[in-house]
Amino acid sequence: MNWKLMAKAMISLAVLAVLAIGGSRIVAASSEADAIAAKFVAGWNSHDPAKLVALFTDDVFYEDVAFGELSHGKVELSKFAASEFEGVPDLELKLVRAAIHDGHGTIEWSFTGTDKGVYKTGKKFTVRGVSVVDVRDGKFSRSLDFYDVATVMRQVGVLPAQ
Repeated sequence: MNWKLMAKAMISLAVLAVLAIGGSRIVAASSEADAIAAKFVAGWNSHDPAKLVALFTDDVFYEDVAFGELSHGKVELSKFAASEFEGVPDLELKLVRAAIHDGHGTIEWSFTGTDKGVYKTGKKFTVRGVSVVDVRDGKFSRSLDFYDVATVMRQVGVLPAQ
């Protein structure tokens, strides 16, 4: 029996086993990230501040970076969400992808709606964005939303097209 060939075969099997185990962890993490992100998107798409805020910790820090809006705690986040639902009554988030690992990650989304109360143009817009999130005990404890507000402004006619 060729011991060198046998050793190579065993090492190859060990490597495949490690990759299979690691791969299943990646799938699980991705699946878990998608489930967490789906809750985030569903919360916004509910158009109900109470349903959205229920997904967050009591001490949540939420920042809409584009508009400089800061929310500390559920009461402020609820007010912010209500203003968003009023300003864009047909607000819809669509999940693009999520990557959350060890309680930290990103949720990439597209945001579509009609500007009713932000610039009061009545025009539709779509913008891509990402939320950088921290998750603690299954709830969001921190979220920073990044998107290009100039894109929205161009689409609703507040800024000239490029």
